Amino acid sequence: MGRYIPSTGAEQQELLAAIGVDSVNAFFKDVPDSVLLKEPLNLPAGKSELEVRRAVEAMSKENKVFGTILRGAGAYQHYIPSIVKYITAKEEFVTAYTPYQAEMSQGILQSIFEYQTMICELTGMAASNASVYDGASAAAEAVAMCRDRKRTVALVSATTHPDVVATIRTYCYGAGYEMRMVPEKDGRTDMDALKEACTADVCCFYVQQPNFYGNFEDCTALGEIVHAGGAKYIMGCNPIALAVMKTPAACGADIAVGEGQPLGMPLAYGGPYLGFMAANTAMMRKLPGRIVGETVDADGERAYVLTLQAREQHIRREKASSNVCSNQALCALTAAVYMSTMGPAGMQQAANQSMSKAHYFAQVLAEIPGVTVKNNGAWFHEFVTTLPVSAEAVLDALAENDILGGLPVADGILWCVTEIVSKEQLNHAAAIIREVCAK
Repeated sequence: MGRYIPSTGAEQQELLAAIGVDSVNAFFKDVPDSVLLKEPLNLPAGKSELEVRRAVEAMSKENKVFGTILRGAGAYQHYIPSIVKYITAKEEFVTAYTPYQAEMSQGILQSIFEYQTMICELTGMAASNASVYDGASAAAEAVAMCRDRKRTVALVSATTHPDVVATIRTYCYGAGYEMRMVPEKDGRTDMDALKEACTADVCCFYVQQPNFYGNFEDCTALGEIVHAGGAKYIMGCNPIALAVMKTPAACGADIAVGEGQPLGMPLAYGGPYLGFMAANTAMMRKLPGRIVGETVDADGERAYVLTLQAREQHIRREKASSNVCSNQALCALTAAVYMSTMGPAGMQQAANQSMSKAHYFAQVLAEIPGVTVKNNGAWFHEFVTTLPVSAEAVLDALAENDILGGLPVADGILWCVTEIVSKEQLNHAAAIIREVCAK
């Protein structure tokens, strides 16, 4: 059915007659009179479609949409091929919901299966679930997967996105576990501090790759330290960077998670986004939510089923590893369509262009007197600069020129450049920054 069609008055009377009452009030006769609404609610009269459209358009004009975006910090503007939006806007995908009856939901199950397969190829892991709400909840759910009665402490690198840290802390608090931060050193995880922190009560360590400051961590070495302490190793990854960097599996990760928004989803003022999760074989059965599997039916034809559902709706609540009750199926489909459209070569090109342009912009900014690029060693498409003037002055000047500048951080500004930003736009932004710094 293409749109919602309400029942007519005659149809409503027919429905009431079928259950043996003659009015809606009679249907609700068991409801106490004291709670029944006797007068209409004090609400304004309804508007016509045209009036509603005008009102919503007027509100939308209050939003500011920048022509150039030089901010990332967890949400990134990448080019989205037009076919991605076209396919995901099809009615059969938009209206499809939870595939409770697998035999009736083969299409949506296949789309989830294809998404899971691509996430496994991207991360190198053995299994992926059907997604969770966002990257922060994926990280927290990964920590929950590692909980053990004897190991009640989760370690998190101080180079992790603050929102991810906050979410993990909330999960740990609710479950009665402790979260400890591993300090940073020169913009990366302090390995000596990690060695000291990996005590017998630690269940896992989480690190972001690239980290919040854009730097690449030595994730292989970090994983060796964590495993030597008997804990599990979780990597939170940028999916675009995964197209060019060493996979989590190759780094020895037990679980790989991340924010899937860069995979074909617009910034959209913060959502809806997508949390991807993948694990090795040993951790597979602890993945929250759903896993869709491929099998054959009674006739030997290919079919898709819900293979694993380790959540409270399907098993005893006290045995559930998570309370995630839904998956981001439409967002997961979007990610699958994006990855299919781009292909390995296209995603590598997007990653390489983002990294190349970010390094170019950093070089241009470093030529401005008083500006210092803090990143050292290898980094992806985000970097931090210190400034001779206030961050507010720089960002205000950029905003006046239709440019959203970087994110203010303790040591300056965290900039981000993706493939969608041109060299001309970068030069224009740099010229404005140079002018402000010269005052």
